[in-house]
Amino acid sequence: MADVEDQQRDDHVLARPVGSGMLILALPVLIEQLLSFGVGMVDTYLAAMSADATTAVGSAAYVGWLASLIISFIATGTTALVSRHWGAGERHTANVVANRSIAMAAVMGVLVFSLVYLGAPLFADMQNMDGETYGIVVRYLRLDGIGLIFTSITLVGAAALRGSGDMRTPMMILGVVNVLNVIVSWTLVHGAGPFPALGIDGIVAGTVVARFSGGMLMLLVLARGRGGLQLHRRELHLQGSEVTRIMRIGLPAAAEGIIMWSGNFLFLMIVARLAGEGEFSKPYFAAHMIGIRVEALTYLPAVAWGHAAATMVGQSLGAGDPRRAYRAGQTAVLQCGLLAAALTLGYYFGAEWIYNVLTHDATVREIGVPAFQFMALFQIPLTMSIIYVLALHGAGETRYPLLFTMIGVILVRVPLGYLCGIVLQGGLIGAWVGMNADVTVRAVLLFVRFTWGGWQTTRV
Repeated sequence: MADVEDQQRDDHVLARPVGSGMLILALPVLIEQLLSFGVGMVDTYLAAMSADATTAVGSAAYVGWLASLIISFIATGTTALVSRHWGAGERHTANVVANRSIAMAAVMGVLVFSLVYLGAPLFADMQNMDGETYGIVVRYLRLDGIGLIFTSITLVGAAALRGSGDMRTPMMILGVVNVLNVIVSWTLVHGAGPFPALGIDGIVAGTVVARFSGGMLMLLVLARGRGGLQLHRRELHLQGSEVTRIMRIGLPAAAEGIIMWSGNFLFLMIVARLAGEGEFSKPYFAAHMIGIRVEALTYLPAVAWGHAAATMVGQSLGAGDPRRAYRAGQTAVLQCGLLAAALTLGYYFGAEWIYNVLTHDATVREIGVPAFQFMALFQIPLTMSIIYVLALHGAGETRYPLLFTMIGVILVRVPLGYLCGIVLQGGLIGAWVGMNADVTVRAVLLFVRFTWGGWQTTRV
């Protein structure tokens, strides 16, 4: 049975035309990502009870993003190595990599939780939060951090499965996580039957329950075995060349992610000060968080096509077909770029409706609507910047994406956001000038690298 599944997977990734093969790989991940987007929107909707709640949920999204970026060094190396060995027909080696990755994920999950727990007060302090807002955000972040232990296992297990061409299993597992998150959070926020109404604490409780369930479900699936990947106790350790290879590929990706997050954290500090130095700009902060949450409708499909491109790029290089690897990346950008163009129109003309639904605060709506219309114009560059990075990661190329992120975030996003937002008093639109300029610069640099670079010969 496993051999049949493996053959079907090969047909999807290596034997089908690039265009249809890309869609087959991307669509399950897209469904998974849209479910995740729905959870984010439900959390934002539930948090509309107050600006404090919106701030807490948005802050947790930023910290959760940092956690996923730290974990991503394992996931990036896992996908690159599993896909390369899978494409070359070296299934045993691919499975050894997957086992080492799960062991690394468990250790990393505990470390990430420790960082979040200890760093929550510092995060709130650096955003100038005080009073009730400070207490709510710190408590929310610490509770949310518990679930990150299990998220680490879920994300890395999904990376291994995707490297083998199995996009459906991660979709089903993460689909269960997202649906469970909505049901439990909604129940605990409002109360039902024996469960009391917990308010904002109900949102984070639902998240923790869902993340725990996802980690356990991923371990169960891999313990039973799935299409050639299976956990073996003797392989679940942190020794051997596979660990070194994962780190060699993944550490630049982790550095890239940390720089990206750090730049966004500094950018968040700019947003938090748009009303003046020394004062927390709650309406600007809330308007920014809502806009970023909604823009996930672009970001998440781009990640879906990016994961599909990474799988096809890695397996194509493993099979000795660099031309197909190149076509895979460009096809992913074209297919998802069409969706981004449609979202540009939807965001621009639907901005007022979006903010009316997601906040009861008139000041937040007044700030957010024109800024969101401005951001709508940069959805295609955003899509390009995400897909090209993941496609290069699939080839094991992580150094140039790191360099381009340093250029965009350090030299463009932060200084330009500060200049236009605070110095020139451009408000949220001014700050978002820096954010969107960064996205555009990185999109251009990544396009040049992918089109004319030598990433096809990267050693993994």
